[in-house]
Amino acid sequence: MGTDRGRVEHYPVVIVGSGPTGMTAALLLARYGVECLIVDRWDEVYPQPRAVHLDDEVYRILADLGLGDEFAGISRPGRGLRLVDAAVATLAEFDRDPDRIPHGFPPANMFDQPDLERVLRSRLASTESVRVRGGCEVLDVANMGDRARVTYRAVETGERCAVTADFVLGCDGANSVVRASIGSRMRDLGFEQRWLVVDIATDADLGQWEGVHQVCDPERAATYMRIGVSRYRWEFRLRDDESADRFATLDTIEPLLSPWLREVRDPELTLIRSTEYTFRAQVVDRWRDRRIFLLGDAAHLTPPFIGQGMGAGLRDAQNLIWKLVSVLSATQPDHALDTYQSERKPHVTAMIGLAVAVGWAMTSGAAAGAAIRQRVWPLLGHVPVIRSKVTDSATPRLSRSLFVARQAIRPLDLAGSLCPNCVVEGGTRVDEIAAGRFLFVATTPLTREQWTELDRRGAAILAVPASSELGEWLRRGRATAAIVRPDKTVLAASRSVSSLHTRVPSCPALSISSTHRSSHGG
Repeated sequence: MGTDRGRVEHYPVVIVGSGPTGMTAALLLARYGVECLIVDRWDEVYPQPRAVHLDDEVYRILADLGLGDEFAGISRPGRGLRLVDAAVATLAEFDRDPDRIPHGFPPANMFDQPDLERVLRSRLASTESVRVRGGCEVLDVANMGDRARVTYRAVETGERCAVTADFVLGCDGANSVVRASIGSRMRDLGFEQRWLVVDIATDADLGQWEGVHQVCDPERAATYMRIGVSRYRWEFRLRDDESADRFATLDTIEPLLSPWLREVRDPELTLIRSTEYTFRAQVVDRWRDRRIFLLGDAAHLTPPFIGQGMGAGLRDAQNLIWKLVSVLSATQPDHALDTYQSERKPHVTAMIGLAVAVGWAMTSGAAAGAAIRQRVWPLLGHVPVIRSKVTDSATPRLSRSLFVARQAIRPLDLAGSLCPNCVVEGGTRVDEIAAGRFLFVATTPLTREQWTELDRRGAAILAVPASSELGEWLRRGRATAAIVRPDKTVLAASRSVSSLHTRVPSCPALSISSTHRSSHGG
């Protein structure tokens, strides 16, 4: 490794930040054999708990990387959402159907983020195409014509170093150096609140309903959830005259926890953490500057009320990586990468809007009780997109783009939605058949020529009976065939196989030679 004045290492992709988003992006690249370097200030997993929930769509991303069993071992299914008043009396309950698992996994899953990061790091350690370099404080990221340069300082020695890449992914969080380097700015979506976050360990069973409790009280909005066998989290909105310093010990916190501890004689609580967070709603104005991209918290900040913050970053990685590999392998033009922002920005903005709506419903209003019932129940119970999110975790369809052929005149068009991860003939699921590739699924027979053409394009082919689960899904979308992208999103659907099969893009190369890495002059 050289300095700015000498020759520097070059990788196809450099990832700034080794959180869940950065590590997921690296593992997705590794599936195609693309070498990458992750640089981060820290050498080890940050030990404090942060994210605690992900849905079945995000679970599906982990399973697609071969980490489904590992995640199952560190998580527990969540039952749903209960809206309660200050006395923890139920106002409304949204219980998830345990038998409805369109993607093969529980619709809500509770976990401890450090556990997930250890799972991801363990997989990275056994992945030859990924290198992780800790102890690196990134100073600047810049486009340089045919490559991008990442300049960083070695924390231990103070040495100034550089590495170049075909593409750089900024996964470096809310205070992103990458975002500042390319001049992108966060746009405020009108939500900012200070909350106290409390993590508790106890072997006692608190005897509470096994879902998330949202306390809809303008005087002290709160959230309670069980994270693991012996782990619990509470979040309380702080008043203007309060700070986390007032709640630094169990003695000062227990009055807040008391509504959930009334039936427990001796809970023997252990305080893991008590800290203050400012919940914000923000989306970056520009997600890409030529060879540099922003992902995760570097691109958006989501209030935690629907548990979509960390998952949004994994969705970013899944959306972008197959497109990036397509450009690296010359199967798609560079402008195909513009679909990353055009697809992800509306989606994440809609999810942030939903989180903000739930947050305001919890925390605003003149009085608790009847007033909350009037505000919250209509909002969550009768607005379809919100009720859908609460009960079945489905997220909005992606916007029309080069890779989403949505038709405005067909409201039931499948394009932009996720293909369900159904069990098909042989007991396998859809994702196992088409890992990392385009999938062509149809209920009508394909000719030999159509099979040959799809195979030439590198697509997986799945013929299913019209009466099957996938067949019924196609029927509901008024289609007999669909093209499913490597990120499981439907590119297009149609009643005609002959009009659809030639629209399948050439698949990203499954392997890019490790010799792609070389050196450039500084």
